[in-house]
Amino acid sequence: MSAIQLESIEKRWGKTIAVDNINLTAEEGRFLVLLGPSGCGKSTTLRIIAGLESPSKGRVWINGGDVTDRPSSDRHLSMVFQSYALFPHLNTEENILFGLKVRKVPAPERQQRLKKVADLVGLADYLDRKPSQLSGGQRQRVALARAVIAENPICLMDEPLSNLDAKLRHDMRVEIRSLQRQLGMTVVYVTHDQTEAMSMADKVILMRDGKIEQQDTPGNLYDSPASTFTARFIGTPPMNLLSMTSDARGVSIEGTDALVHSARPNSQLGIRPEHISLDSRSGIPATLVASDYLGADTIVTAVIGTQELMIRIPGRYELKGQEAVFLRWQPQFARLFDKESGLLIDDGPVLSAATG
Repeated sequence: MSAIQLESIEKRWGKTIAVDNINLTAEEGRFLVLLGPSGCGKSTTLRIIAGLESPSKGRVWINGGDVTDRPSSDRHLSMVFQSYALFPHLNTEENILFGLKVRKVPAPERQQRLKKVADLVGLADYLDRKPSQLSGGQRQRVALARAVIAENPICLMDEPLSNLDAKLRHDMRVEIRSLQRQLGMTVVYVTHDQTEAMSMADKVILMRDGKIEQQDTPGNLYDSPASTFTARFIGTPPMNLLSMTSDARGVSIEGTDALVHSARPNSQLGIRPEHISLDSRSGIPATLVASDYLGADTIVTAVIGTQELMIRIPGRYELKGQEAVFLRWQPQFARLFDKESGLLIDDGPVLSAATG
């Protein structure tokens, strides 16, 4: 069953289109992530689901009912904000219970829910502390607990981890995903951080300029990008894109004599950094010009003709000055994109390049 469905949603402010004909479905009990750069429309889309913004066109459905014209209070959902939105004069317990008190939930039931939720998010020992006495991660747990205690089947999260440092973000990603699975909630999560999207989502909606660029599982989004935008946005480092050129011999990588079978003149060849290997005897001639050692692997910058690309090499790779090598990759890992539209050309695997 679909917990949330957006049907041809559009949001305009004058001549500015913030959300342009969005259609998406969030299945019940699944974790959906809206991903994209700043200004792509992801937060506006979330606010339309929440009822904090009204769409200029289109309909919003929640649990099979049309809620487009209903206020946020009638949509039976919770929301976690980037800013935590805690009351500074209330302690942890009072912040968590605030919504239940407003809805006049009986005191015995409030305390029963509080004990369960405080244990669930690890706040049982901090109930008497004010927000100023809590760490950033603990404050975010309070915001999560306040959303969970409402026992709504849907939870919306708008970049909830962006104020935390890298270690806390990792810990909170694990906690939020675990909490969602335990409670069976439907979560719609907004972020610009691909790491959050790839590690947490059942399904990723990648947005660009108010439109959906691609929606799929994290694995499919990474392995089969539908456009150069997806290829470059997903992955660290992103997919390498090499321009093609043609002459009487055929199509080759621009600036080289390396012919690429199955390629087209007006196209770009895409290959992930980890799928490129070094060879000392044959392949595409290249020059290694820089390296960044990251611990588990090394990111090496190479030049093919006039174009740069990144190579991920396991472990430590010592580069002393510029180094002449050959590059190779397997055909099944290469992707071909139309250079003008940026869209994937679906004509089978691109064969490895050969020198000619």
